Amino acid sequence: MKLNLPNFLSFFVSLLTPIALIGLALRILLTPVYYTVEYSMPYFPVDTYGFTNADRMKWAPFAVEYLVNSADISYLGDLKFPDGSPLYDERELSHMADVKGVVQGALRVWYVSVATLILLAIIASRGGWMFEYMDALRRGGWWMIGFAVTLGVIAGAGILLNPNIFWTFFAWFHSLFFTGDSWLFYYSDTLIRLFPIRFWQDAFLAAAIIALGGGLGMAFGIKPKL
Repeated sequence: MKLNLPNFLSFFVSLLTPIALIGLALRILLTPVYYTVEYSMPYFPVDTYGFTNADRMKWAPFAVEYLVNSADISYLGDLKFPDGSPLYDERELSHMADVKGVVQGALRVWYVSVATLILLAIIASRGGWMFEYMDALRRGGWWMIGFAVTLGVIAGAGILLNPNIFWTFFAWFHSLFFTGDSWLFYYSDTLIRLFPIRFWQDAFLAAAIIALGGGLGMAFGIKPKL
């Protein structure tokens, strides 16, 4: 059977679309905008070990910036409390190094997906199958809607109904990328004091909303014409 190249490539485009939208959501969450807004929320949990909102705003940028820059773990390992004690212990530093690998890998996938979509758009415009390309973007938008709604329901249920719902998902998510219990910490550890579970519930919910917006825009905003 002869391969129908436009149909095959359009299917590929529909697969790449949700990846590109999820990557966009991730990149937005890795900017100061997210943690600045999150820390200002009146419901955000107080750190019972003493971090003020100002303390969180002082230290959180280092953790987020480390995930997207090219520095080694000394970028975080050299940070000290005013009394001279290290901000992070060795276990926290090891986990952050692992997280950086996952985050930068995800961002590379995002860059490739966006570049590929642009390249395929050029090919489609020159090859006379722009209708199939645009229709593939629309289908990808629908796939994104389904995934974003699922993610939003999980995060929302964890906030409104039962924290164990989100915790079960959160544990499963970490099991995909990290070994054993390397991602679990004490409430007194700096990582938990800066980024408690509510931070992550809201992060997944925010990612779902961003991705959902993109999916809705493509599903309903794109109307391919022959």
